[in-house]
Amino acid sequence: MKMSRQFPLNALRVFDAAARHLSFTKAGEELGMTQTAVSYQVKLLEENIGEPLFLRTARQVSLTEAGEKLAPKVADAFNTLREAVDSVRETPDATLTIHSTATFASRWLSRHLGAFQLEHPSIAVRLETSGALIDFNQSDCDVAIRWSRDDGKGLTYHRLLRGVYTPMLHPDLAQSIDGLKTPEDLLRLRIIDPGDVWWSQWFREVGIENPDLERYPRSRLNVQAFEAAAAIAGQGVAMLTPELYADEIALGRLYQPFEHLSSEGKNYWLVYPENRRNIRKIKLFRDWILKRVEESRPQQPHQYPMSGA
Repeated sequence: MKMSRQFPLNALRVFDAAARHLSFTKAGEELGMTQTAVSYQVKLLEENIGEPLFLRTARQVSLTEAGEKLAPKVADAFNTLREAVDSVRETPDATLTIHSTATFASRWLSRHLGAFQLEHPSIAVRLETSGALIDFNQSDCDVAIRWSRDDGKGLTYHRLLRGVYTPMLHPDLAQSIDGLKTPEDLLRLRIIDPGDVWWSQWFREVGIENPDLERYPRSRLNVQAFEAAAAIAGQGVAMLTPELYADEIALGRLYQPFEHLSSEGKNYWLVYPENRRNIRKIKLFRDWILKRVEESRPQQPHQYPMSGA
């Protein structure tokens, strides 16, 4: 069956899903179709174009040269259609769905998000949190705050905070051992989550090759914000990202005893699909959060209190 005089819109929609997933089965799951129906629509499009779009093997499919050329243009075209529909839908009850790590949500986003809603009262906000990387193809999420590397893959990344970490604790806990003069003094205190690889890395980088962290009681709070709460309560030393705790530092509830900062190459990023960059609510949130992060950044370097009495 030839479609030379017809515009194969449905077949293009199926091709877009199959090209993103590189799987007819997953494309079918997204579109509510069988794998056979997906294959049929792709075949119709290939007949219309006169070129094969996929290389088919027993276990997978991959794009041909023609398929790789067509896929981004089809994705952009469908995104333009989505933007047109979204612009009409953006009534006073339009919703921006944000997926965030729990730490960034509790330590930064929840403190500032009200300002965004005051500036843009026509946009409702739904905030979801978890440590998992959201799959934009399988979710109605608009933007995500990720603790990760910039891995591209059709996504736009804007760095919000540097992913650095260093030991932090309540000043009173440090004074209980007459202050912290050298990194070795940390080992005289309870280490919160000693199994965290950040601890061994930080100690190694300050010249302590064998801190013997195995001797400490095991604890695993999993979320940095929980570890910070324990440190604020004087229960031990936590490995934290200082920029997220500027208020606690200013209030004297936490302090950073040593200047050295470690990193494993990850940062806090604002992430969204490249082909949705022009959606109005996403643009407004992107511009707002980048400006807000810069404005809320500490203007002075962290203070390192005098050790000892």
